Amino acid sequence: MDKLEDFENARLISRILSMHYIEESSQAQIAKELNLSTVKVNRMIRQAKEQGWLNISINTPFKSLFELEQQLTEKTALPNSVVTPSWSQDPAVRLRTVGEAGANYLLEQLKDGDTICISGGKAVSAIADALNPKHSYPNVKVVPASGGVQGKYFTDVNHLVSRIAERLGAQAMTLHAPLFVESRAVRDMLMELKQCKEILDMARAADFALLGVGSILPDDSSFFDLNPLSPAQREEIIEAGAIGDLFAHLYDKNGELCQLKHNDTLVALSFEELAAIPCSIGMAVGDDKVDPIAGVLHSKRLKTLITDELTAKAVIEKLS
Repeated sequence: MDKLEDFENARLISRILSMHYIEESSQAQIAKELNLSTVKVNRMIRQAKEQGWLNISINTPFKSLFELEQQLTEKTALPNSVVTPSWSQDPAVRLRTVGEAGANYLLEQLKDGDTICISGGKAVSAIADALNPKHSYPNVKVVPASGGVQGKYFTDVNHLVSRIAERLGAQAMTLHAPLFVESRAVRDMLMELKQCKEILDMARAADFALLGVGSILPDDSSFFDLNPLSPAQREEIIEAGAIGDLFAHLYDKNGELCQLKHNDTLVALSFEELAAIPCSIGMAVGDDKVDPIAGVLHSKRLKTLITDELTAKAVIEKLS
């Protein structure tokens, strides 16, 4: 091909690119106007891409959030993440925003006939508040992944099961057992009772898990709020390296279970059972959740993390 032919070919490609990407003409329209086959139009667009003549720039208002999501997945092998804008410094506003994102993410994936297992806590309560489906899911089952806690009605797992099921028009399955018990023997006995076993088996076979990532900071810990302990017991937990909890299981900075008697006395799914659920969605937001999020991401037990911009930036810095 001589220089004139090179120029004519380049000129034709430039015309095609302008028509397609600037004038928004379809390949069929371009082919008709330029008297070319659609195959040739497609080939020339592909040639332009291969030769580096085409530079597509995406400048959405939330580009920075998408970049944070990409960094989270690249640094941790996390399959999916959703990062919301930090509209406010107010913890309640931040939690509500993340809850709305969690509700939307669930509804994008949910099919009638699926099973959702959940933890208790404020994060899952925020999802329940935000659920607003366009249609009902009469064959979806919502089940607890753990026992409940007396006196914590609005964040108790059974109450949240009922709320989420009501919002979805789904079926609620409750578990009448405590989360915290005195010994491993008591836990084993309860988990083998027919009613408990049936519910927990449903949770083990769930398609989705919704859970909050808990913090073990003594001054602001939902874990200690749910499970009041003596100063000596709290100190033992801190000295064991605990930084966070999932389903009330305490784990360290590497996302591994702490060697504590406490972890053997919970009526709840195990860490291994959580990891086997196809879509486990963890939610957390705030400065006190940075270390717990970083730890659980090391463990690779979550499939999706939903958090906000400020928290995501701090987690990425922690992981760097």
